[in-house]
Amino acid sequence: MQEISPIENNTLTNLQTLAEKVDTYGRKGLEGAANTQRAYRSDLKHFQNWCEKNNFTVMPVSASTLSGYAAHLADTHKWSSINRRFAAISKLHHLNNLDTPTQDRQLRAVMEGIKRIKGIRQKQAPAFNIKEIKNVLRNIETDNNTLLRNKAILLLGFTGAFRRSELVALNLEDLTFSEDGLIVSMGNSKTNQYGNYEEKAIFYSPETALCPIRTLQNWITTLGRNSGPLFVRIRKGDCLTDERLNDKTVNDLVKSYLGEKYSAHSLRASFITIAKLNGADDSEVMRQTKHKTSAMIIRYTRLENIKQHNAAMKLGL
Repeated sequence: MQEISPIENNTLTNLQTLAEKVDTYGRKGLEGAANTQRAYRSDLKHFQNWCEKNNFTVMPVSASTLSGYAAHLADTHKWSSINRRFAAISKLHHLNNLDTPTQDRQLRAVMEGIKRIKGIRQKQAPAFNIKEIKNVLRNIETDNNTLLRNKAILLLGFTGAFRRSELVALNLEDLTFSEDGLIVSMGNSKTNQYGNYEEKAIFYSPETALCPIRTLQNWITTLGRNSGPLFVRIRKGDCLTDERLNDKTVNDLVKSYLGEKYSAHSLRASFITIAKLNGADDSEVMRQTKHKTSAMIIRYTRLENIKQHNAAMKLGL
């Protein structure tokens, strides 16, 4: 048996290490953002349970199985939810170097039929108006830790057009205060998955009860530290913890203060809508929201009242 020389052995080791790195980077590229991964895991569990119940093969999946699953989902799910579940199934196959029959004629016909019958319009988080948010904020007393934290979240979330995942990911080290206002530095986000350096500017309000910066400074003073998570859980008895708040709590908080029809996403949609109604152009809005295109600004702008921002008012008659 021929012995492997040290040089050959070293080469094989390097090649194996390189192959492992390629595999790691490849899987990471396919996996996507953390929030997407969590949603996909839930979707895949649902698909697996359905397949097991009906004696279908999960992977590799057939066109007839996907067609049946789509028809099953159509009874209870929106078009956007069906699309996301299919994206999760496709992702699972890609991670295992398998193809999904997305171009199959039967499957495409079923999906087109669902689209025509169910419709594809997505339910969007509604926007509140400036009077509503002002009334809510003015009525929030800040005489305990929970109320102060909640008010700080609402103010920062609205004025910074933050997603709820971005809010709870913030650390104290991300904040830079000055006489002009506050700069919030952000790492990864839904539209910034590669860690590019992004900033948001927050400004003082002349009314103390509506000022995001003064409220945030009071909250930071209460925290009594200069590093770690900005927004944390508060236990029974109004006791502060060092545990980072989860994004579901932000959603529940918005509903509790503004009404059940609203969600955490309403903070962002309302920023865009109110700013546009007050004359901000798309580029100004995009500097805060970090959207890449004006098309997304149009999609996020909520103008339910047909009389708002309507060109018919500018005909000169």
